Amino acid sequence: MQINGKILEIFDTVQVSESFRKREFVLEYQENQYPEFIKFELIQDKCNFLDQYAVGNEITVDFNLKGRKWTNPQGEVKYFNSLQAWRITAVQAEEQAQMPQAGEMPPPDFDTDLQEEVPF
Repeated sequence: MQINGKILEIFDTVQVSESFRKREFVLEYQENQYPEFIKFELIQDKCNFLDQYAVGNEITVDFNLKGRKWTNPQGEVKYFNSLQAWRITAVQAEEQAQMPQAGEMPPPDFDTDLQEEVPF
C-alpha cells in the first residue's frame, strides 16, 4: 500500500526489547475536506529511514497493514493493528524523476509522432 502526505510528527526510536526496536511518525493525509492523521511505525533497521526528513516534509510512504491477535492472562482476546512502513521517499524527488530535466525532450507521443509510412 502507498500513501502521500506531510510529516506532522516524528518520535524517537524506542528499544522495546533487547532484540526489537521501533520508531513512530504521524502523517497528515488529506484526500477529502478534512485531514486524517495516520500513525506509522518503522521497525528494526528501518528506524533510521526518518533521519533525512523533518516535520513538514511531503513524503510517500510504502507500508504493510499488520494485525495480530493476543489473549491476555484473563483469557480475553484482543486485536491490534499497525501500519508498518518499509520505504519512505520525498514527494519532490518522485515528481522530479517523472519530469524532463533541462535540455531533455519529453518522451514522444507515439500516437502522433509515429505516423510515417514504411514501404514493404
